[in-house]
Amino acid sequence: MSDVIALSRVERAWTVLDGVLDPEVPVVSVRDLGIVRDVVETREGLTVVVTPTYSGCPATEVIEKSIVDALVADGLGPVRVEMQRAPAWTTDWMSEKGRRQLREYGIAPPGPVAAALSAPLRFVPRPPLQALACPRCESPNTERISAFGATACKALWRCKACGEPFEHFKPI
Repeated sequence: MSDVIALSRVERAWTVLDGVLDPEVPVVSVRDLGIVRDVVETREGLTVVVTPTYSGCPATEVIEKSIVDALVADGLGPVRVEMQRAPAWTTDWMSEKGRRQLREYGIAPPGPVAAALSAPLRFVPRPPLQALACPRCESPNTERISAFGATACKALWRCKACGEPFEHFKPI
């Protein structure tokens, strides 16, 4: 009798998705980013449920194609991607591995989303910015220099200790 346990198609799909990288931050998989919400097997094939980081994300079509291509290449086709926009994606869905990978890549990962910041309407000012640890030298002596970085989900910061700029993946 063999000790090898065969993975189901859904389990294999989750494993394959570990290797599908986000096109805007190519060190974090779509799974560790937390945008893959479910993988379901139907009579028609696999359905991968994805919640984009935000509804206007320009990488959504690239991500969808990358998911389908990777699963089909692994023999798991046919594959359909279903976009699920509610509930809205939150950085709280990112895995600890994904946060670590961001830090190692030089992007300060998001902290937890405060309940007050996730409310649709806000009649009180935002709390003051918290100092971020520099992902390069770990100094907390940092400053935000722009609310927006290369993408809308990131802000631009600078470390006053080592002088290096870095991006911060904003908590959403």
